[in-house]
This record gives sequence, structure tokens and C-alpha cells, in this order.
Amino acid sequence: MEFSKRLRELRAEKKETQVQTAKAIKVAGRQYQRFEAGENYPGFENLCALADHFGVSLDYLAGRTDKR
Repeated sequence: MEFSKRLRELRAEKKETQVQTAKAIKVAGRQYQRFEAGENYPGFENLCALADHFGVSLDYLAGRTDKR
């Protein structure tokens, strides 16, 4: 699965807005929107923050596995 799709799914499961997720991982709302739109990809620190926030592995977040 594509990174941006997985990110949208995880956020929807958590019932958060893009702004809420952005605040939780300490990035600008527009920056997070670009992650979900597939326009930009997060750096390592933001990837780790996203994985921690959603309680999944980096491999799951990147779409390399379906095991959370």
C-alpha cells in the first residue's frame, strides 16, 4: 500500500483531523497535508513520530508489511 494512503487510513481510524495529527507530531498543518497528498515525504524524525503516534512499525507505515 502507498504511504500516503496508509497515513490517511491510520488517521481516519484514530478519528483525527489533519491539523490534530500535525500538532501531535509537531509539524505544520500544511506540511502534514503534503504527506497525505503524496507531495512530500517525511524525514526520519517525522516518520518515527508518526509511527509512535499511530502505534505501528515503520515498515507498516511505509507499506512494506501489513503487520502493524
